[in-house]
Amino acid sequence: MPLLIKSLPTLHFLFSFFIGALILVFLLRIILTWYPKIDLRTGLWPIIFIPTEPVLVATRKIVAPIGGVDVTPIIWVGLLSLFRELFFSQQGLLTQIMLRT
Repeated sequence: MPLLIKSLPTLHFLFSFFIGALILVFLLRIILTWYPKIDLRTGLWPIIFIPTEPVLVATRKIVAPIGGVDVTPIIWVGLLSLFRELFFSQQGLLTQIMLRT
């Protein structure tokens, strides 16, 4: 248990950074949907395409496009932002645990 408590600030930072990076990637994915002629499988775009596409494909099976617009990246930005706020923000659960130990 003491090892977990000692490593909590590092874990807190890494998870918070990872979720923030995922949010950024999904935001970039939303912006790229405005440009349908861009091939996401060429150039540097696979950096955005590869981590997001498996999650978006699974979500598209549950949530169909609304009016021809794919809203699944928006859903993931909202879910990840909520998760980050609940656990890693200033009043987040893990932040409070870290401050009290």
